Amino acid sequence: MVQGTASGVGKSVLATALCRVLHEDGFRVAPFKAQNMSLNAAVTDEGGEIGRAQAVQAHAAGVRPLVAMNPILLKPEADNRSQLVILGKASGGYATQGYWRRGNTLWPIVRAALDQLRREFEIVVIEGAGSPAELNLRRVDIANMRVAAEADASVILVGDIERGGIFAQLLGTLDLLAELERARVRALVVNKFRGDASLFDDGVRILRERTNLPVYVLPFVDDLGVPSEDGLAAENPLASPLGPEIAVIAYPHVSNHDDLEPLAAAGARICYVRQARELDRSDLIVLPGSKTTVADLAWLRHRGLADRIRTLAHGGTPVLGVCGGFQMLGRELRDAAGVDGSVGAVPGLNLLPVHTAFNGHKRTALVQVRVLTGGFLVGADDVAFDAYEIHVGRTRRDAGLRPFAELTAYGSARSRFDGAVSADGLVIGTYAHGLFADQRMRNALLTSLAQRSGRVFVPRDLPHDPYARVSRWLRGSIDVADLLARCGVTHESSRPSLARAEMAR
Repeated sequence: MVQGTASGVGKSVLATALCRVLHEDGFRVAPFKAQNMSLNAAVTDEGGEIGRAQAVQAHAAGVRPLVAMNPILLKPEADNRSQLVILGKASGGYATQGYWRRGNTLWPIVRAALDQLRREFEIVVIEGAGSPAELNLRRVDIANMRVAAEADASVILVGDIERGGIFAQLLGTLDLLAELERARVRALVVNKFRGDASLFDDGVRILRERTNLPVYVLPFVDDLGVPSEDGLAAENPLASPLGPEIAVIAYPHVSNHDDLEPLAAAGARICYVRQARELDRSDLIVLPGSKTTVADLAWLRHRGLADRIRTLAHGGTPVLGVCGGFQMLGRELRDAAGVDGSVGAVPGLNLLPVHTAFNGHKRTALVQVRVLTGGFLVGADDVAFDAYEIHVGRTRRDAGLRPFAELTAYGSARSRFDGAVSADGLVIGTYAHGLFADQRMRNALLTSLAQRSGRVFVPRDLPHDPYARVSRWLRGSIDVADLLARCGVTHESSRPSLARAEMAR
């Protein structure tokens, strides 16, 4: 189990790397996170919703994502309220106090999901949530040491040296653990070290002497090719000076913004925008998904962004809306039952003649997409790719408006139209998430934007295997075999694989 001294110290990346390394070593591996809080979600084959990080870890492990890998997902709707997703299905909204009162009733679901994975896989790589040393939350914790005890798991404790106070992080966390919990910790990881690691040799010695635990130092790397679990990247180290500048509206409850990460990796300059003046030099404006579409639309208006987006769109700047962003581009958003958070109807940005009505049904599905009208995405017509949907609400196009694509849900023989494209082709809306993971779609967008601005830009090709780099990073930085052995994982001592066990029987 990978636990951390806080959120954002690198638990997800290390868990992803371990999943990949163990997969490369021939183990059948599954990731697990009992409870995740994130607005970046993914869809499983069975149509369930889980945290993006666990889907990424499953792909790194060479297995398909399952709802059991993240049985409890919290999707914040406000500072004190979240939507609760249980085993892939939305289960209503809860205020923070109400959720904590219910927390322990969710433990049997967590335990059953963990048991399922332990039956089906040789190794489960478990990721904790936040810190295991939050004393005020220990009685309702269902994601850290309670999970470790249930699985009898060895714990790797990760701290982030870039934040400063690495000794306080690691030693303080260990000091606040109960004796039996402390005994589960088998190794310390100092993450995000910049420069010559030998400069921290004294630090390693001090930590070893005070804890009697091995210490591993992982270097800071700009981009490991692992999509972010949550939060917006502050900078893009892979941006090309000739790359198109893409302004992504960073409203308070932006969701699934990882749709844009393949563009950043290909060399685009991604700018997360909260002020109207930041839009003016953009080659493209993107309205990404939103967990609270109507509230985030009100935020756009309050910030002056709505008026500026309309002005720039009418002046020829392309605009792309995905999911909630697509809904905002329409003429009206109507919510008769308060499904999105408030009852009534509000005007949209009126850049597409579409109307959205919210209902209680949340659509989560893997889909095959075929582009019908590429608009400003020159060369995208008839491109087909895999994507997914996560949204509440149905959007109706006015007569004569061209759809963006044709969608076919996996396992279905019936297709339906998706999205909309303005008459001049400069405004596109779609419900399809993940459209720029496809190289043809990515290249169509980036080359089209570059040509519109008179630049010559060749998008960078993304690696065929996006997880090879994170594996090389881990193997090249520490003695992975030693770390795993200290956690009881060796090829000789691990239990037989399912295939070997079946042969033995």
